Amino acid sequence: MKIESIGLVGYGEVGRIFSAGLKPRVGAMGAWDVKFARGDAERSHAHASGVTAHDSMKSLCEASDLVISAVTASNTLAVAQEAAPFLRKGTVFLDLNSASPGTKQQAAQAVEAGGAHYVEAGVMTSVPPYGIRVPMLLGGDRAEALAALLNSWEMDAKAVSEKLGVASAIKMCRSVMIKGLEALVIESYTTARAYGVEDHVIPTLQETFPSIDWQQQGAYFFSRVVQHGQRRAEEMREAANTVKEAGFDPFMASAIADKQQWVADRAKAGVFAGLEKGAKWQAYADRLLDERGKRG
Repeated sequence: MKIESIGLVGYGEVGRIFSAGLKPRVGAMGAWDVKFARGDAERSHAHASGVTAHDSMKSLCEASDLVISAVTASNTLAVAQEAAPFLRKGTVFLDLNSASPGTKQQAAQAVEAGGAHYVEAGVMTSVPPYGIRVPMLLGGDRAEALAALLNSWEMDAKAVSEKLGVASAIKMCRSVMIKGLEALVIESYTTARAYGVEDHVIPTLQETFPSIDWQQQGAYFFSRVVQHGQRRAEEMREAANTVKEAGFDPFMASAIADKQQWVADRAKAGVFAGLEKGAKWQAYADRLLDERGKRG
């Protein structure tokens, strides 16, 4: 597999990290994002980073041997369908987005209809601080070849199946646990803070699970959900779809999505404005309690 040009759909946190890490490996690096049409900040960042800011999906696809989709979960299928008519025959479309097996299979149908190759990726943890070495599971009939290429670029990719949906199922089942733990910690810690019993509750967690620093982990969970709650909520709706596709009612996955969305909405409303990086979990919880008039 020979790749000389890469195009990224989505120039957010993941897109910027991947473009910076992959640019030295190829001759040309481009990006397209709907934000490019709204202002100059993203375009300026791309230009300063040596990344070509394309004016359209069509322009990006026509210039790329490998197209990487790095958007929000809710846009997974729409982006694949939009890109499909413009992908050159033989182009590899790598879908990094957190979506259900069914969604990925629909995306693959659109991409492969014109002769391009679809590879799904299950990104198994937060991209920061790993960068392009974030562990990824790949699926599809070109997964093995693409994994070999990505690993030659010092990435961490593993082909798990030629069948589409397997990598996504692994990712989504893990997300129910990880995003669920985030939601549980936020609900438990904030409620404990409201009753003034956190100094009793957290030591019991430490005793039961001594390998986890529950104070530090709590701060990390709060900060990540405050920063990326919208993206996490969308991912959990796809996790709920994954559970449905397996024939079960997604009671837990749906509740997790709702909790992540609730925190995202609070963040958007400015509830956490001004909190410094590295703030303790108590600072986040106090903002929620203040909003509800439950502290003081």
